[in-house]
Order: sequence, then C-alpha cells, then structure tokens
Amino acid sequence: MSDWLVAPAEAVSEPLRISVPGDKSISHRALLFNTLAVLESGGRAQVSGLLEAEDVMRTLQACRQLGASVEQTGQGWALGGGERTSHALEIDCGNSGTTARLLLGALSGLGRSATLHGDASLSRRPMARVIAPLTAMGATFVTGERATLPLTIGAGALRGIDWTSTVASAQVKSAVLLAGLRAEGTTRYTEPTPSRDHTERMLGRMGAQLEVRGTTSTVTARPLEPVDVAVPGDISSAAFWLVAAAVLGRSVTVEGVGLNPTRTGCLDALVAMGADVRLDPGEGSGGEPAGAVTVHAGGRLRGTLISGALIPRLIDEIPVLAVAAAFAEGETVIRDAAELRVKESDRIAVVVDGLRAMGVEADATSDGMRIFGRGGRGPRAAELHSQGDHRIAMAFAIAGLACGMQVREVECVNTSYPGFLATLKRLSPRSRIAL
Repeated sequence: MSDWLVAPAEAVSEPLRISVPGDKSISHRALLFNTLAVLESGGRAQVSGLLEAEDVMRTLQACRQLGASVEQTGQGWALGGGERTSHALEIDCGNSGTTARLLLGALSGLGRSATLHGDASLSRRPMARVIAPLTAMGATFVTGERATLPLTIGAGALRGIDWTSTVASAQVKSAVLLAGLRAEGTTRYTEPTPSRDHTERMLGRMGAQLEVRGTTSTVTARPLEPVDVAVPGDISSAAFWLVAAAVLGRSVTVEGVGLNPTRTGCLDALVAMGADVRLDPGEGSGGEPAGAVTVHAGGRLRGTLISGALIPRLIDEIPVLAVAAAFAEGETVIRDAAELRVKESDRIAVVVDGLRAMGVEADATSDGMRIFGRGGRGPRAAELHSQGDHRIAMAFAIAGLACGMQVREVECVNTSYPGFLATLKRLSPRSRIAL
C-alpha cells in the first residue's frame, strides 16, 4: 500500500497553467449513451478527451459486454455496433457508483437480465433510491435486504411514470430517464433542486424526445442516434488546484475545463470565501460550456455557509472546500449534504477526523460539518488516512502543500485522476510516493 509524502509547496510567484483530465460524468455518459444508440440505430461515434481512469474503464467494459465495439484510435475512442448478446450478463462495476446506477436504468430499458457486482466499498453504497422508481416502472430486481450490490436485474416491459424525488441526484434521474427511453408512455422525473444536467444535454443532442421545465425532465420512448463527443476537463478535478491557489496565495489557471452551471458551485463557494476567481469562457462542445478558470493570488480566505441549492452543484468538491475552510478566518458551516455519508466513504466523518488531526477544530453533524478555520496560523502537519476514498486523498494532499502531510492509502486516486501526483509535483517537486 502506498502513501504520499507531501512537502510544502515552494514559494514562487509565476502563474501556473494546468490542464485536467476529461470530465468523469460526461465520460461515463458518452460511452453508455452511444452504446445504446449504436446497438439500436447503427452508425458510429467518436469520443475524444475521455477520462481514462478506473471508474470510466468499468463503464467501457460494460459497453463491450452489451455488444458494442469500443476501440481506441488516434482521435480518442470509437464506438460502433458489435455482436449483440442475449445471455445473462455478469458486470463488475468496481468502485464506480455512476457505472452501477446508470446501468440499472439502461439495462431495465433494454430488458436485459444482468447481475451487477462491485468492490467492497461500492457494495456498501445504497441502490434503493434507484431501484424504487425503476420498480414502479415495471423493472424487477433481486437483491439483499439492504438493496446493495450484488443485485440482479430481470427482463420485463416498462411503463412510464411520474416520479417526484425528495433528493437531487443526477445518477437517479439519469437512470429513470434511460429506462424511460424504452418505456411505454411518458416518463416524468421531478427533483427538489436542479442536479447536474449532463444527461439531458447529451440525450437532447442524440435525438431523444426530451423536455426540461424547471426541475422536471420528461422523456418519451424514441431511439437514440450516435453523436461524437468532445469531453471537457473535469471541474471536480480542477477544484483541487483552484483551492491550492487560494490557500497558497498563488495564481493558477486551469484550461479547457467544463463550465456547466450545474457543476460550478465550487467556484461560487470560493468567491464567497474571498478568493479572486475569474472565468474566461471558451468554445464549448456538444452543448457543454467550457473555458479557463483562474484563481489569482489574493487576500485571506474567510468562513462561509455552504448549503441548500448550492450542495448538488458542488457535492463532490466538499472535501477540498473543507480544506479551504481550515485555512480561512472564522467559521464555515456545511449543511444539507447528508449524501456525503454514503459516498466512497462517510466523507463527513473522514474529513472531520482528518481536520482534527491537523489541529483544526471541526464538528460533524448529521448532514454536514462545522469548521473553525485557523486563518494565518494554518493547520499543522499530520498523518492522514483516506479510507480508500479518492477525493479525500487528494483533498488532504492539497492541505499538505501548505504544511506538509503524509496521506495513506492513495492508490484509490486512480479511480478518477491518474495524473494527480504529476501535477502535485509541479507545485511541490519534493513530494513523493512512499511504498
């Protein structure tokens, strides 16, 4: 098992320009949605900028098992029709909750019998929120009492439903809309606040009969057409370097990053904390806005409130925003984020434990945390455990750029950001891996 020994970043004044890997959410969807399209309508699609990390590769392998040909080319990845299979499938989703939840909807719509498996972490994560609406549509599932993986999807005809969710979740919404593409009648899904809308944008490009009004998305059965997708950089990956800039007082620009407004809550939070954040919108692709984001060296950060409708727009960035809060003046309160309890780890508990190890006063709540920033004093060096959670490992490493840190269990970073250490060493050349 490997650790990172993160040394404090060197004091340099030159602006740093960084690019980040492709957006994870869009990468999953580009592969799976185009697989559904080529299997039903024929044709081919090209996906460039794909995030080639472990989670996305799980979806890629599942697409091959469904019958698509997926081959790497000089331009990215090409998808085409392959040999359709009718036998029951055994699909290993690894650590990827997105793979599992999107497949639940897609396989229900295809009427394919399949069993989904996951690693120890994914097998603890709840699937009931996805299973409930799909069951109401007529899908059948065989699972344990806690509705976790492994579970088996049965073949059966689907009917449209009008479903209102109490939680904003793009994965649940996407699963229902995918099933609705093959259901009789109309499927309508309403959520309390807007979640990320990559699914609606991509399905619209692929010819789906889809309508979005407020927080309600409606779909009617219609075959999809394959489309080429250029995946922008992942704002969730960019957030680590933007927080590093704010904490270290450096100027950092992340280029070619996705600027979908349902994903840019971390930028709003940094602005509220006093960071100097500037956008340079560029030419997006495939309905997804993109451009450059710069955090300029500025004054000290201050505590803020992160809650309500902002939470779905930054749920994955909360661990690194908590690190920013540790360096801020005053109190930061995070609320309405109970979903963090059932991510790859209990992110509320793990983050709070890590902050306390750094000498930061922090308290966990049922749906978030309170962090009392140390301001100019800053946290202290510590030995921290990621608990196998990729976003926790990277967030703690960012703290290490300011005060030094040993971060244990870092192999998990490859699930979403294989090149993270290389970029980290551009800020801190003395950082290294200890085996």
